[in-house]
Order: sequence, then C-alpha cells, then structure tokens
Amino acid sequence: MNHNAIKTLGELKKTGYKPRSVKDEIRENLRTKIQEGQAIFSQIIGYDETVIPDVQRALLSRHNILLLGLRGQAKTRMARLMVQLLDEYVPIIKGNELNDDPMNPITYSGQKVIAEKGDDTPIDWLYRENRYVEKLATPDVSVADLIGDVDPIKAASLKLTYNDPRVIHYGLIPRSHRCIFVMNELPDLQARIQVSLFNILQEGDIQIRGFKMALPLDIQFVFTANPEDYTNRGSIITPLKDRIESQILTHYPESIEDAKSITSQEAGISDQQRDHIYIPELLYELIEYSSFEARYSDFVDEKSGVSARLSISALENLYSTVELRMLKNGEKKGFARISDLWGIIPAITGKVELVYEGEQEGAHQVALSFINGALKTLFLHHFPDPNKMTKGSEKDPYGVIKAYFSGGNQLDLLHDYSQKDYEEALKEVAGLESIASTSVIYTSDPFIAKELVLFGLAEAGVISKDFLVGGTNFSDPLADVWGELNDE
Repeated sequence: MNHNAIKTLGELKKTGYKPRSVKDEIRENLRTKIQEGQAIFSQIIGYDETVIPDVQRALLSRHNILLLGLRGQAKTRMARLMVQLLDEYVPIIKGNELNDDPMNPITYSGQKVIAEKGDDTPIDWLYRENRYVEKLATPDVSVADLIGDVDPIKAASLKLTYNDPRVIHYGLIPRSHRCIFVMNELPDLQARIQVSLFNILQEGDIQIRGFKMALPLDIQFVFTANPEDYTNRGSIITPLKDRIESQILTHYPESIEDAKSITSQEAGISDQQRDHIYIPELLYELIEYSSFEARYSDFVDEKSGVSARLSISALENLYSTVELRMLKNGEKKGFARISDLWGIIPAITGKVELVYEGEQEGAHQVALSFINGALKTLFLHHFPDPNKMTKGSEKDPYGVIKAYFSGGNQLDLLHDYSQKDYEEALKEVAGLESIASTSVIYTSDPFIAKELVLFGLAEAGVISKDFLVGGTNFSDPLADVWGELNDE
C-alpha cells in the first residue's frame, strides 16, 4: 500500500484496508517473522533460550507483559525492540489527538469529523517508530499525568458542562492509543495511581474525577520492575498484577562469552581508540570475571544486583587508560596490560550497592577484590596452582621466580611505562619467560602471559604485591616482615 498517495478516508476504503488491534498487528507480524526465520530481538544476547521465547509466547497470546528483573538486564531494550513488530505505517484521522483509526474512531471528535466529512475526511499516516511511548514511574506521577483531567478552561471557553467528554484533557495513556506503552519501574508508582490502570487494562473505559467514559483504548502494555523495589520503595498491587497476563523473569548473562558479546556491543568506543589500541582477549575475560565476582560477593547487596553496565563502563575506562598513556608517551599504538586494570576501578565503585561489611571495607578495596578474584581464577585456569605443589613430587615450575624475589630482587611496573620499557622490565624476572611460555596466551600476547603469572603468584601468596602511587611493586613476601623487624 502506497501510503503517500492515500489522503482521504474514501481513498483508504478503496484499498480494502481493515482495521486491527495493535495486539493483533504485533501477533501477525511476529508469526510472519518467525516463519521467515527473521531475527526479532537480534540486539539481545543471552536470552535466546529463556526470555525471548517467553516474550514471543506472551505476544502470540496478546498479553500485556511485566518484565521482572534486576537492573541492567535489558528490560527496556526488549520493550523498545517490540516496535519492529508493528506495521510500518498505520492511518489516523488527521489532527486527531488520540491517533483515531479512520475506520474505527473511538473519540467524540473523530466520530464527529467523519459524520461531517464522510469519505472526504483527511487522513495522515503514523510511522511505527512514533508508536512507542515510554514513561518512568516516579512517586510524583499523578492520575492526570497518566489518564487525564477535566480542563475547566476548555469547558468555559466552549461553554460545556463537565459531563461533556470534550472538556477532558487526555493523559499519556489515552494518547498512546494504537501504540506500545511502556511503564518503567512500576512499583515506584503510588498504589492509588496503580488503581487507575484497572479499568484501562480490562474494562476498556476511563474514570476521571468521577466522570466515567467508555474509551476502548487499543494499547500493548509493557511494564518493567526490579525485585529490589518490592521492599525498598513499593510494590505492584495484587489486583493490577493479576490484570497483567504474563510476568517474565530476566537474568544476567549466564556465560562469559555472552557477557563479552554484550560488553563489546554496548561499549562506546571511538573509532580512533579501536584503530590504535589493542586489547588482549584475556583482558576482556578479566573484566567479565570481575563482574561475576561482584555478583557473588558477600560485600554486595544481592537484591540490588550488578548491572551489565559495570563491564561496559570498565571496558570504556580500560581503553581510555591506555589512550592516556599513549598521549603522555607520544605513542601511536597502545597495548592494554593487566596493570591497566587499576583504571577501571571508578567504573566499578559506582555500580555496586555495598552491604555493611562492604562499606566498612571501603568501595575501592572491594573493587580491587573483584579484580583480584578474577585474576586468580584466570591464573589457575592457565597455570598450575602453586599452593598444590608438594615436596618431592615434581620440579616446582615457579622455583626460579621464587628464588629471584627471595634473593632481594624487586620489580616495579609503572603505569606510564612505554611498551618497550614495560617489556624490558618483565624480562628482568628470572624464570618468568619459561613458565609463561607454557600457556596458550603466550602465543599471541607474551607480555600478558608474563603479567598474569606475576599477578597470579601474588594472589596465591607466593610473592608480594604492593600498589605504588604510579604503579605496582612485586617483591618477596618476607621482605616486608624482615624490614619491619629491622626497623624495630
């Protein structure tokens, strides 16, 4: 149908157009896309076997939907992608405030203009992207904001009584007629305001200040909520929850690979950064493992969750940490290092809700504990556990490194080292090259493999690690003890 050529109701009738509800529209378009093998929620990663099938079932059932999950679980993104299931254009009565269908008007003004002009009624076309309405629920949202209110100025100027539907100023929901309407953080909506949604969801009428009017609104409702809100700020009242036909639970990515894909997709990395900065695969994994550590940490409130935005912000900060060093050193190419992870700490501290023990520990130390936990996990994945070496079993692969540091040697890895100085510093550690070369990491990123050995041995307590003002110091773990005894 060439919508540009159709300007009146009469022309629309000649095309054989038949009105259908927005839920039928979504259902039929979803069926077509599934049958043709088209991707519907292609930007959503990790939900292929869980959330997406649940959403598809709900839409095929013409259900209103509640997406329930912790922050950063793509609830709003899912809702926004549903716009793809709407028809590209739908006809509306031109100038009508509620997107009235010319073949099935529900408003007084829409019915009046058709009665007066008939087939000459001018029509307009509404694009699918303009049929998405989103509202964040806050405690100050009123019934007038959502449903509408009586407009005394309109009543006076038109000399109408308050019983006339023309005196009503419609709120956001009636103006979402024939659209997808999304209410984010539904529990934040006051209970008395939630009550005002009952009739719209089920009976098809609205009530404003005692004025009841049949208004069969055609809306696909999608609500989102965080389980944390049920105890912290409010709840979804039971009668309203009962009217929302499908409640779908979302979740965080269940695998490191899915988490990495989400982070890479969402991170705001400039072309300049991508072209000139190299991030080893291990560092992508370290960022994701740090997020996983945070989600299972006793220092973090599990009811709050740890958003996927933590990993996204961390990756952005990692790129910027390398970029800053490049600018200082006048380098054209940058290579990310494990020691650069100190730069992602600000991206972590603002993304977690700490319990009392975490507050006592301090946000900075808690963030370091996530990174250190991730380092230990990946170290043990690629290298033998130094704490499981038994005397007389086999040669200790870390023996030369231990001897190097126990001999009074130290290693300083400064944040602003040029790449050349950085690699030269790592070469000073006896035995480091030998053990690092046993890992598959060494093939593509030898300096990262060496660094992982050092940080891993520090987490295992084999060598000591101390943070300097501008870098990291590695030494013998007994050096500090002997130093303190000598001072005494």
